[in-house]
Amino acid sequence: CISPQRINICGQLNLVCFDKTGTLTEDGLDLWGIQRVESARFLLPEENAFSKPLVKSPFIACMATCHSLTKIDGVISGDPLDLKMFEATGWILEEATEEETALHNRIMPTVVRPPKQLLPESQPAVNEDLELFELPATYEIGIVRQFPFSSALQRMCVVARALGQKKMDAYVKGAPEVVAGLCKPETVPGDFERVLEEYTKQGLRVIAVAHRRLESRLTWHRVQNVGREAIEANMDFLGLIIMQNKLKRETPAVLEDLHRANIRTVMVTGDNLLTAISVARDCGMIQPPDKVIVAEALAPKDGQPAKINWHYADMLSKGPDPSLAIHPEEIPIKLAPENLEDLPMTRYHFAMSGKSFAVIQEHFPDLVPKLVLHGTVFARMAPDQKTQLVEALQSVDYYVGMCGDGANDCGALKKAHGGISLSELEASVASPFTSRTSSISCVPNLIREGRAALVTSFCVFKFMALYSIIQYVSVTLLYSMLSNLGDLQFLFIDLAIILVVVFTMSLNPAWKELVAQRPPAGLISGPLLCSVLSQILICLGFQTLGFLWVRQQKWYEPWTPHSDACGPSGTPEGTNGSTSGNETVHDEHNIRNYENTTLFFLSSFQYLTVAVAFSKGKPFRQPRHKNYLFILSVTTLYAFTLFIMMYPVGSIDWALELVCVPFQWRVTMLIMVLLNGAVSILVENALLDTVLGKVLFSRDKQGDFRLPSSHPPQDALDRWPRCSLPALLGFRKRPPKAKYMHLAQELLVDPDWPPKPSTTTQAKAPALENGSCRVITIT
Repeated sequence: CISPQRINICGQLNLVCFDKTGTLTEDGLDLWGIQRVESARFLLPEENAFSKPLVKSPFIACMATCHSLTKIDGVISGDPLDLKMFEATGWILEEATEEETALHNRIMPTVVRPPKQLLPESQPAVNEDLELFELPATYEIGIVRQFPFSSALQRMCVVARALGQKKMDAYVKGAPEVVAGLCKPETVPGDFERVLEEYTKQGLRVIAVAHRRLESRLTWHRVQNVGREAIEANMDFLGLIIMQNKLKRETPAVLEDLHRANIRTVMVTGDNLLTAISVARDCGMIQPPDKVIVAEALAPKDGQPAKINWHYADMLSKGPDPSLAIHPEEIPIKLAPENLEDLPMTRYHFAMSGKSFAVIQEHFPDLVPKLVLHGTVFARMAPDQKTQLVEALQSVDYYVGMCGDGANDCGALKKAHGGISLSELEASVASPFTSRTSSISCVPNLIREGRAALVTSFCVFKFMALYSIIQYVSVTLLYSMLSNLGDLQFLFIDLAIILVVVFTMSLNPAWKELVAQRPPAGLISGPLLCSVLSQILICLGFQTLGFLWVRQQKWYEPWTPHSDACGPSGTPEGTNGSTSGNETVHDEHNIRNYENTTLFFLSSFQYLTVAVAFSKGKPFRQPRHKNYLFILSVTTLYAFTLFIMMYPVGSIDWALELVCVPFQWRVTMLIMVLLNGAVSILVENALLDTVLGKVLFSRDKQGDFRLPSSHPPQDALDRWPRCSLPALLGFRKRPPKAKYMHLAQELLVDPDWPPKPSTTTQAKAPALENGSCRVITIT
């Protein structure tokens, strides 16, 4: 952790964004297969790229050269995806050594070549005189220049030349839709989109490859200075590389824990949209019965305004068959009941690509809050777009967490309220938190610890507030009779009680489970203020009672060094510290008196009582009895204070400037202490937490749209007291403070939301200054 102040903020997180690859899924990819293209037609998928017929094909040459791998201490290192792709070819990578490089004027290129068993056997020479020129044929490709992968461009490119060839070749790999846009239209299969959707719907990661034979005028020197735009044009589409990315074992369980705690989860990835939707369903981020609405936004073109096409993800691969399409009747219908809390749960999610997100932000700014309210999958997102999404979520009052492992997540990790890096590389520099293990199980752990830290901060604050008020009440009552607490009394309270209690009461560990309830977000909140005010009134009442009651006792008289209130009680001689050895000493500050002694003991027990009352456990911290140091310190202080109150010791009484009181009054003080403790704990734990906490100060734990719970009857039981009891007591439910909750209530009664399938939302024309977006139904 490089930002400790973020720990408390993490206790308020109610939404967490996750990267996909390496975060929700395994970091490594396995080659599922390849599907080559010949004559603008897809061939059958092939499982193995390690075969003799393919060794000299451009497809395999692209897989072997289009990467950024290098050798470190004889071991090939680089991007895991590039490494898996290169290993699938079985080729060998060779880099020039420093000695070889020093012998040439120009840098020796990296060379890749297939293993000998894949090459055809050489034919023996017919004429022995030509034996020198008939050496066994070799096939090597030198990588002349690399254009590294760019997350903004979503592709990489290399320029290579095969041994013995005069012309160079350009190879490109990247996102299928991007690579297809760089190719000649006549080389891209007509069913390209359908095949791509079939793979992405299965959750497979698809990479497209393309090739171009460069002109002979592009020599080695010219290639070093040419821009990538000139190279990445008029390519020939070669086919698809299909990679399998498995979910991490702990991903579904962690997401289920977050959903039970009413913490919303969002996927933000650079992968394909349909792949991301498939992974979101597999990991439980989107439940099986939920609908996924894809927002496809198109920028203005040819005088036409920007528009958004709405369709369901289930319809994308259904084809034109109308019997398989989703009808508008299947959209969750929302009625307008009298009570907003009786509204049914809307089970729909929005999904969109980075391009659509950019268009919506520019041309449909009024729709951004509505879309992020239910947006669950954001695919093909550039690094800056991930940051913009976090800002959009924060603009509607979400407390946003971000979990990622790549350099493209740095901006979002830094911008989020709580950023967690699963990598110790670039992302860990920008992220406030770095996990030692590459698992998202750290997310609920951080939230639990954040909630415990937040509750502990409030606990210590309330205790310090009560400490000041209790001491203020004691001093004020004593000032009324021109008295005060003694110096050693102040010292005993501050060092022996306050310092020890404050240190130990904050050691409660976090609760082992993540619950739906969240702690208060600030000090100025109903539960905290009521808790502090109620304890102030209780402590004020018992101190005032003790101060006035001691004056009503028959043995009471203004104390003097010659007073002997303990005499009738049979207290042994010498136990009255006020009369042992210093009877004639005049008390200049009027410290020694019955009122001072009474208030000192009552207030000392009050400090300990409020510490026990405020040191709460479940649901955010472990129970107070698990905090062994706190229990030991409080028990010791209780025992010591009780001992010197019931069995006064002369030296201690003299040091603390206490006077001896009759044993009957000590018993009376003990009864007041017990009543004070019972009332304080009963009011704090029973009245405030159980009654007022659920009736007056209950927060909307359901938030905007929590995912369907597996225990709906329990949800109904939990909602019943919040709905009925305040009404019975005459309290009116106030509108929520968070913008996303207020917006959710408005959308629940909006008959036009969510958009129906096969509809288009157009941006308002530039000439129109007033009015909202127009919705046009496509027939």
